[in-house]
Amino acid sequence: MNPALAFPDLTHFFAPRSVALIGATEDSSKYAGRSMQLMLDFGFRGQVYPVNPKYRQVRGFDCYPSVKDLPEAPDHVSVVVPAERVLGVLEDCAARGAKFATVLTSGFAETGTERGRELQAQLGEFARRTGMRLMGPNCNGIINFVDHFALSYTATLQGPPQPRTPGNIGVVAQSGGLGLVSAMWRAQDAGLGINYAVTCGNDADLDALDFARYMVCDPKTDVVLMIAERISNGEKLRVLANLAAEREKPIVLVKLGRTEAGSRAAQSHTGAVTGSDAVHDCAFRQFGLIRVDDCNELYEVAMLLRNRRFPRGPRAASMSVSGGNVVLVTDLGAANGIEWPAFTQETQANLAELMPSFGRVSNPTDLTTAGILNPDMFGRVLEAAAADVNVDIMVPIVTFGTSADIHRIADLARSSAKPFALLWNGACIDCPELMPRDVVKTGVAVYRDVHDCMKAVRAAVDYGRFLDAFKHRSERPAARPPGIDAEAAEALLGEHATGTLSELVSKSMLNAYGLATTDEAIAKDANEAAAIANRLGGALALKICSADIPHKTEAGAIRLNVAGEAAVRRAYEEVVAAARAFKPDARADGVLVSRMAPRGIELMLGFTHDPVFGPVVVAGIGGIHVEVLRDLAYRIAPVDRMQAAAMLKELKAFALLQGVRGQPPRDIEALIDAIVRVSWLAVDLRDDIAELDINPLVALEQGRGALVVDALIVKRKP
Repeated sequence: MNPALAFPDLTHFFAPRSVALIGATEDSSKYAGRSMQLMLDFGFRGQVYPVNPKYRQVRGFDCYPSVKDLPEAPDHVSVVVPAERVLGVLEDCAARGAKFATVLTSGFAETGTERGRELQAQLGEFARRTGMRLMGPNCNGIINFVDHFALSYTATLQGPPQPRTPGNIGVVAQSGGLGLVSAMWRAQDAGLGINYAVTCGNDADLDALDFARYMVCDPKTDVVLMIAERISNGEKLRVLANLAAEREKPIVLVKLGRTEAGSRAAQSHTGAVTGSDAVHDCAFRQFGLIRVDDCNELYEVAMLLRNRRFPRGPRAASMSVSGGNVVLVTDLGAANGIEWPAFTQETQANLAELMPSFGRVSNPTDLTTAGILNPDMFGRVLEAAAADVNVDIMVPIVTFGTSADIHRIADLARSSAKPFALLWNGACIDCPELMPRDVVKTGVAVYRDVHDCMKAVRAAVDYGRFLDAFKHRSERPAARPPGIDAEAAEALLGEHATGTLSELVSKSMLNAYGLATTDEAIAKDANEAAAIANRLGGALALKICSADIPHKTEAGAIRLNVAGEAAVRRAYEEVVAAARAFKPDARADGVLVSRMAPRGIELMLGFTHDPVFGPVVVAGIGGIHVEVLRDLAYRIAPVDRMQAAAMLKELKAFALLQGVRGQPPRDIEALIDAIVRVSWLAVDLRDDIAELDINPLVALEQGRGALVVDALIVKRKP
């Protein structure tokens, strides 16, 4: 495996047998003093070594002048000294044999200064040179609820010691405030149990993916929550996601920075329409990571997923004594793609016996006021609906109920093979102190708001579908399509200098990968153009073939539907003149004389190189409006046939491909094949090609294929 994709063993990082605290002090107004006090209050049972030449003892422990004076090599070292001194302290730690260090100190790359970046780069180089692994700098540390180890100065742990029961959720964040307050503390306040919480700061060495991997592989952790400001390595993220999918452990993620600051203008349409957040979004969905918008949604989704019972599909059942609640859940459920199927005839018959004569058996089910007068009705209706084969997930709605009602629903939710999302928007009549978080602590997902509930249900449905597709791909790995001549394509690429390739060379490379292109040839003069036209016959297109003029339309160096020898000669001269006027010094191979493509639906297909994820395939509506309409779908290469089909279905224009208003359906299978082949070209030549843009790719009628009409390849700079 590529060393950059390897994950370290973090057992003694998370659960050290001994800890050295560099800069230790009894002054709790300082980070070093506060973190030591919190660690002791949290119940750490290992060996503690304060290190500070100013003191003989700190909080009753012998204090050492230097880490070099410790009686043993510590598993984990906390470093809280000024930024300029951190590297020297770490050198001493490595010499003493320490395995891990958490650098709580700030003053590194986050300052935005050249000196700060230099100091941080030194930490990364130190870790590579010595093999000692670092978290931070500029971080808020780690909290391990399983092994009672905390190395952090967070205010969320301040106050008198109190029992903190671990749960089955891990938290990883690059931000201390978001990770420990907005995610960990608020999840605990909602009734969820946390196993581990790591805030890793600037990621000079170990990064968020390393800590998430430990949690994914931990048998006591069932869901991992991540808050990421940056993803360090796209392929490493894919490896992590595969580990999580194999174990059916969801990773729920907030990715900060949704702007398209990473998007760049490029010579190809592909580069112009690929923004950094769009690529991240597609990668998360493709890898099976559940992206949410904020920290509330982070733990609300985890609440439903932590039992690892995932719905088989989007079919939900709901019931309430409130007709308005029934309507609201129906509307917002439909807005999130949740379906409310009719119950089976057997279930309908059972419900008819339970419901009042004036009630209507439907899904969602309005129990009317009869449900209030007959408390047993709700539970029996719920049990009947949960047993229905048409239902994938249950969403019971409770307004005001008794504690017996709530506990009955909770008991059924815990015992059912189907997931339950309890929507409790009222209170407990006979036990006002019974709160949703009390029920959450028993393992049930409880929501106050319909919108939040439906978003969580949608996330669970999507993850269940992803796992089904993942299992299918694991059983039948993607195969390279037949008829690919990668060596021929590489040879063509090697013949040309860095920069944009001409349309003819670009198409020749696509031919080597099995894509069909228009019949055409290069003409060096008007006579040759006329001879080519006579051979091809029919209506023709003439366009300049120049790597220096990638967009012929902008230059006016293209003529379409040209017929007849005189018209061909005239068109040749006009194309050459337009190219010279547009860019007098442009190099040109000649004029490309092509047979006009049959009429069809114009798409664009291509790939670009993302700095995090590598080659990214993009497909969408084509023609001159691609950058305006932006009807696009993305995938990280390589793409298999199932993923290619999903890309097409994501497009708003997919209905056009299926045939509308009497128009024939298009050759979708040929489009799928083209996407797969382009994705392999992206993978095979990822080090040599920066971008590929096919526009248009004409989708012909079903059974007639797809035709590359224009293409442009941009080589990467060495």
